[in-house]
Amino acid sequence: MADVWKKSSYSGGGEGNACVEVARRHLRVAVRDSKNPSHGPLSVPAPAFTAFIGALKEHRGRPA
Repeated sequence: MADVWKKSSYSGGGEGNACVEVARRHLRVAVRDSKNPSHGPLSVPAPAFTAFIGALKEHRGRPA
């Protein structure tokens, strides 16, 4: 089964090509650069990706 890639809703400025794409892979989530999809994606366990996104949302708007 082929991956179904979904582009981030935050695609940066300009032509909207400064973003990442994600695809679900059973128990993992694959992440790739939308500008260079032929390079291999980064694959992480789904719970780790969920925690990462949760942390990003929690810290949105706060200084690093």
